[in-house]
Amino acid sequence: MTDIVAILGFALNGVSTEQDAIANNLANVQTPGYTAETVSFQQSLASALENGGTAKVTVAPSSSPPSSDGNNVDLTTQLVAADESTLQYQSLTDYLNDQLRLESGAAGGSFS
Repeated sequence: MTDIVAILGFALNGVSTEQDAIANNLANVQTPGYTAETVSFQQSLASALENGGTAKVTVAPSSSPPSSDGNNVDLTTQLVAADESTLQYQSLTDYLNDQLRLESGAAGGSFS
């Protein structure tokens, strides 16, 4: 497996972690005292690129100010983030499939 495939796998895992955090935030949009989660995926990906695909995606509490009930989930922000992460996941999956087809063809095989 090449470095690019390892990095794409890391990126897919990172986007998946980000989607989980967004889903948790959306599920708790009306939970008093809930603190939204954020994922530093972009920083983690940059670190993975520098280190050949090895890094850790971190989930942390959001620093957004809370509303009067202590909840700091912004519905609009979370919905936009959900759309963005879906597009990222689809793009990464397409690129990974293209890379696997390329490597399979170079090895004399076929990948559908």
